[in-house]
Amino acid sequence: MSTEPTSRAARAEPPGRRERARRRRRRGFLSGFAVILGVLMIAGGAAGVVGAVQGPRLTGMQFDVDASVAASGSRMILTTTQPLQQVDASQVSVSPAAPVTVSTSGRSIGLRFTTPLYDQTTYTVTVSGVTGSGGGPAATITQTFTTPALQAYILRRGADGGDTVLRTGIDGSAPAAVYTAAHIEDFRATASYLVMSIRTDADRPALVVTDLNGQGARELPLPDKGDGTVQELQSADRGDVIGYTYTDRDPSAQGSLASALFTASLKAADADKPPTSIMAAGAPVSAADWRFVPDSDSILVLSFAGRLLLTPPDGSKLVDLGDATRIDGIARGTSEAVVLRLDGLYGIELKDGTATRLPDATGASGFLGELVPMTDGSTLRQLTSGDGEGSTVYRVAADGTARPVFTASGSVSLLQTCVSPSGRYAAFLVQPDAARNAYVTGYNLPVPKTVQTQIVNLDDGSQVSTLDGFALSWCQVPLQ
Repeated sequence: MSTEPTSRAARAEPPGRRERARRRRRRGFLSGFAVILGVLMIAGGAAGVVGAVQGPRLTGMQFDVDASVAASGSRMILTTTQPLQQVDASQVSVSPAAPVTVSTSGRSIGLRFTTPLYDQTTYTVTVSGVTGSGGGPAATITQTFTTPALQAYILRRGADGGDTVLRTGIDGSAPAAVYTAAHIEDFRATASYLVMSIRTDADRPALVVTDLNGQGARELPLPDKGDGTVQELQSADRGDVIGYTYTDRDPSAQGSLASALFTASLKAADADKPPTSIMAAGAPVSAADWRFVPDSDSILVLSFAGRLLLTPPDGSKLVDLGDATRIDGIARGTSEAVVLRLDGLYGIELKDGTATRLPDATGASGFLGELVPMTDGSTLRQLTSGDGEGSTVYRVAADGTARPVFTASGSVSLLQTCVSPSGRYAAFLVQPDAARNAYVTGYNLPVPKTVQTQIVNLDDGSQVSTLDGFALSWCQVPLQ
């Protein structure tokens, strides 16, 4: 009996023309897909082989180059192709030299520049011996960047019918007025804000905050009745925080404030918050002098009793660091305060309270005036001759070696010395024609009618510019 199908419906028919075309397209697609997949697999395998042969490679960098010249602590993030073993500080070099700390997380290397960088300078960061967490060959990662030109703010009194804060290049180029008021006592600049200490038409104090272009003006709340005097205005290196001393109009009255120390945030979110009173033993601290401690929330205070006190803002864990007659300063990016005691100059390490006597300036003589600490351990010291011939500022190295960097003689008087954030430049405030250039009264912080700020490059001694005005934004403290 035959098993071959006999019905037309059961008999297999050859495919038609359309079906054959569909099958050809399907076979072509599958073949093409297989080829692409094979290429991708080969490429992926090749990339893995290249990665294994070459080691980690740089894929991205995050860095606020503008902030790097203005303050210490700027941070660079280098991202690579694979998770990394820990990178040690000895593997990192920076040219020109700049101190950094190093951290490693996943595929990223974090570099923190502990001091501000030079302006208009090309830096090269090299990280050698970088290896993946799974092993493999070591690689060298290189990143180059160029810092911007440095700008500053300066105060001119009596200009254009009022007192004006201007922004300018340090060479004096493109000066632009950003804020004007009838009576500006002082001002400070932070990374994001300007704050001006003014007297209103009603002869009351006010702290006016604006952005860096002088826009969005608003007033900060003041302590107590708010009808006294704001002095010693300072700003922290980071965090948009300021501090000042406040004295009531009648400080002799019961419960009145006298040189009481306060801090305040400039951030818009904190606009309505009252200032923070710095306390010690349950009472407001009265400060004869004070400084923000860089890279911390601590404050160094010199009391009217001549005691040097280190305190957090809430006054807890107050540390007495001994006696002093003045605070000369704390260099940016460091924790060593330079103070004057009855027996000489001392550097005090604020982390442990260790005091080290600073050497006298070798080959330099005169009466010691203002002193400014530098990030490299040197100091700028003003020495005034006893015969009235003028004042010379010396850069004094840690071993006492002294090199003159600026002299004010004849009819010119030196009023203040400040250094740029990186320490590359110094700003010398002078009073020309001192005998006939009288101080303008009516201010709590009076200055002569004509003052000039002379900027000098400390690396080669060249004069960069002469600016009309005072209170350059580099200055960490007001004119004393």
